Amino acid sequence: MTETEPIRFKDHTAEGLHRVLAHLGVDARLARRLQAAVMQKVGHVPEQMPEVSRRRLDEVRRATTVPRLERVEKVVSPKDGFAKYLFRGEGDGVFEAVRIPLMHRPGDEKYIVCVSSQVGCAMGCVFCATGRMGFQRNLATWEIVDQVMHIRDDSDHPVRGVVFMGMGEPMLNYDRVLRACEVMCDPCGLAIDGRAITISTVGIVPGIRRFTAEKRPHRLIVSLTAADSDKRRRLFPVEEVHPLPELMDAIREYHAATGQRVTLAWTALQGINTGEEDARQIAELTAGLPVRIDLIDVNDATGEFSPPTMEEMRAFRDALTEHVGMPIARRYSGGADVHGACGMLAGRAVERGNLHADP
Repeated sequence: MTETEPIRFKDHTAEGLHRVLAHLGVDARLARRLQAAVMQKVGHVPEQMPEVSRRRLDEVRRATTVPRLERVEKVVSPKDGFAKYLFRGEGDGVFEAVRIPLMHRPGDEKYIVCVSSQVGCAMGCVFCATGRMGFQRNLATWEIVDQVMHIRDDSDHPVRGVVFMGMGEPMLNYDRVLRACEVMCDPCGLAIDGRAITISTVGIVPGIRRFTAEKRPHRLIVSLTAADSDKRRRLFPVEEVHPLPELMDAIREYHAATGQRVTLAWTALQGINTGEEDARQIAELTAGLPVRIDLIDVNDATGEFSPPTMEEMRAFRDALTEHVGMPIARRYSGGADVHGACGMLAGRAVERGNLHADP
């Protein structure tokens, strides 16, 4: 950002806002009040505030901006209530976010927002629609934050968590992603518990090690999907750059530093990675490491890859229980009928058909 560019509120925590506006006489207390007004209340710098001169507010208004995403489309699944939003920001390309409903506890109904960190993705995972797009650009911090703000303001229940499982590889936009997390966690920002934010990576080792060193409070999920290097290389080109031994070293370092059980995401592909040998390989790879395995069916609109049958998945879970002996969860990926499920985001509007779509 050059000196002539306005300061974006959604790029900063209240503390950061104090630093960049101190030259205008904005102290820490006023910075908190301004940030809360913009992020939680009126959405802009107020015309009047108690104990603050109009001249100072005018100076702040001239020095700052509150950019907003353009909502291109919203489509809600009639099957499970997942909602996919298509946004346009300040750069080229459109990107998507998904609102995940958690309505199973009466009186504690809430949403989780799955956000994008990039337009497209350079990782090229073979079963992922975003990976087939290729990489276009990194999202700005405010573009990440505003996905959550927009969905919060469009929702009938509170947003209590965020997952970085949308378009893009978060660890390749590390600074902006982690800055966005700080803004989301700020009591004057979105006031989301840091432990309710999850960052998922396909295995960018330098990012994992930096995340570990910085002692971030957020959850980490590593997409594994194959415990054999040759098989993983066919599915995840990143294996050429950060092979399994290097990745597992970083994961073990993360566990040693945090004491946290490491979550490994496993995209289940019929006839490819759901055999007993796969379970044995996972056991060997994770020996002595407390892990949790999240199983998720592949979602591939092209039909090249299919989810396992019920019998195949049941046998695989039994094999994991026998050989790995660690917690296993079957993760539901909703919104498939609106192309909002894991691996299906491709930055485009879906066919409306009989779906509920809002402009």
